[in-house]
Parts: sequence; C-alpha cells; structure tokens
Amino acid sequence: MIAVDTSVWVAALRRADSPEAAVLSALLDDDAVLLPYPVRLEILSGASPRDLGRLRRSLAALPVAYPSDETWRAIEPMLERAAHAGERFGLGDVLIAALADEQGALVWSLDTDFVRLERLGLARCYEPPRMEPPRSRR
Repeated sequence: MIAVDTSVWVAALRRADSPEAAVLSALLDDDAVLLPYPVRLEILSGASPRDLGRLRRSLAALPVAYPSDETWRAIEPMLERAAHAGERFGLGDVLIAALADEQGALVWSLDTDFVRLERLGLARCYEPPRMEPPRSRR
C-alpha cells in the first residue's frame, strides 16, 4: 500500500496530465492507495464548494487510515528521536508517517520532509516510476 500525501493529490488534481496524476491513477487502478485521515481532511478543506461533493464521494472509495490511541502514543517517541538528531517536523507529517507505518505502507509525498523522516528511520518513502506525462494529440 502507498499512503499518498496531500502534496501528490494536489499536483494530480491540479493537472490531470501531470506525471503525478498518471502514477496516482495507476495506483488507484491497482487498489494500492491508502488515504491517511489527515490527508483526506486537507484535501476536502482545500476543495471548492463546486468540487466538494465529487471529491468526498471519490475519496470515500479508498481505505482510510484513522489515528488510534496507539498512533498518538507512537508520535512522541518519533518527535524525540527527531529532536535528538537536530530535526523538527510538523505534527501532520509525523502523523501521516505513523499511520503509514501502522499499515505497513510507504509514503508518497512531494514534501522533502518525508525524505528527512526516512533518513531517521521514521518513515519509508515510495519512489514512483518515472513516467512521462501523456502527450496531447494534434
């Protein structure tokens, strides 16, 4: 499973012809996408009123990773480990990393903070295949 971060969703939703949209579409077709609940909330909070209903219905088809008490307990040691390494992360990114870890999923993000989390052993990142955007027909 691939826990897809908000940054990827935004890139794919803004440009249907982007490489991110192509890879995300393939992952969706393979039922390989996990939606962390904070990502769902971020996507919906940024949607226009016109798109909100469609997005809500589309996202409802995906498996969602909800934080549990155990998720929250895992975050504090992650933050401590980061602090000892001289690193700081936003709570949202650490929460997404913890949710992905609980599900055995990789995180796909365009946010370089996840690369730093991975270097500390706090996340495992997905490296998408290099895909060319679809060419327009003339």
